Amino acid sequence: MSPTFVDDDGQLRCRWCSISPAFRHYHDTEWGFPVADDVRLFEKICLEGFQSGLSWRTILAKRPRFRAVFHDFNFEQVARFDQQGVAKLLQDEGIIRHRGKIEAAIHNAGCTRQLVQEAGSLAAFFWRYEPDAATRAAPQTVSTSAESIALSKALKQRGWKFVGPTTVYAFMQAMGLVNDHAHGCVIRAQVEATRAAFRRPV
Repeated sequence: MSPTFVDDDGQLRCRWCSISPAFRHYHDTEWGFPVADDVRLFEKICLEGFQSGLSWRTILAKRPRFRAVFHDFNFEQVARFDQQGVAKLLQDEGIIRHRGKIEAAIHNAGCTRQLVQEAGSLAAFFWRYEPDAATRAAPQTVSTSAESIALSKALKQRGWKFVGPTTVYAFMQAMGLVNDHAHGCVIRAQVEATRAAFRRPV
């Protein structure tokens, strides 16, 4: 099956975004565009953890509520959540009510604070693992990479949870560390141009 499809505007897009209108908007405006904002990076890696075993469609639909209850993923605030806060979140039908994933997000907020102290920013740390585009596999043909494995290992060594190589690779795809839009996709060139102009955090 072709990795692209002809959308109703006559443009080729990645086939996965044909599932719903919400996917198309996410595909066209977010997925693959490079991000250097620590809060957005923290949000995304948390949501990828919540997605584990589920579909991104489920997470995307619940994202507004996730943002509301996790204080827009301000990791300084999330790191201060206590067991009373966990109990409250477990009663909220608007999010994924999985104790392990909720506690991992709170735990990872604390790990984020430590990593920011170590590396200067979350972005500076993550972007160290940007792959060499010349050695990458064809778009959307793999679910892990040497870099996602290395980043997963580095995070786990620092105590992070729900950051396996597949989760980390999905994070890298979404946050623009790789351009995994299919060849021919109308958004691929836009992402490539944005990546070319993007100032890598140090």
